[in-house]
Amino acid sequence: MKELFVVYAYTVSMDVDAQNGFTPICPNELPVPNGNRIVEECNKNATKAVYRYMSKDAHPPKSAWAIGKPVLTPIEGLKNVDCVWPTHCVVGTHGFELLDGLPKPCEYNFLVYKGVEQDMHPYSPIYHDLGKKISTGVIEKAKVNEVDTFILGGLALDYCLGEAAFDLKNAGFRVIINLGATKAIGDEKAFVEKAEKAGIEFVNSADEITELPF
Repeated sequence: MKELFVVYAYTVSMDVDAQNGFTPICPNELPVPNGNRIVEECNKNATKAVYRYMSKDAHPPKSAWAIGKPVLTPIEGLKNVDCVWPTHCVVGTHGFELLDGLPKPCEYNFLVYKGVEQDMHPYSPIYHDLGKKISTGVIEKAKVNEVDTFILGGLALDYCLGEAAFDLKNAGFRVIINLGATKAIGDEKAFVEKAEKAGIEFVNSADEITELPF
């Protein structure tokens, strides 16, 4: 990894779904190995940006995708649900809460709550739907803030965070993923190779990001 330069005044750090439900803290939900060990680097990301955004899965107690069948079983007939997942990140539960050490939601500059509807299970925090037609407002808010760069941390690298990275890159933003601020479910190396081909940049720690005077 080489040192990357950004203009902090035009940069957002975003914590994508950095919730207990995606860590071993809640082993019966969707635990990403070592997913609870990202807080320090997520907070470091925020020191490299003037704005800090956050997203959370905010699921209801009963959902069309939590139907007791094996995980990843395809679901037909629902436009915004693609497969089966275990119940996770239900509003009001411990799994829904952000990891200890992150700011309170009211301390962020912008919040996204996704997957609230029983028949909608988006991955990216940039769109509410799988077809990527219904914006959550992240892109629009960033443009109002005159942002050109996102530094991403959260969970998981090869699911929700990864989807966010590609969506933001496709929207014209510079995207940097801090590998110290995220963990993967599958093959991290394969994801990084795919993302780098799309122009997404990576650091191992926020310490590798330096402010460029303007």
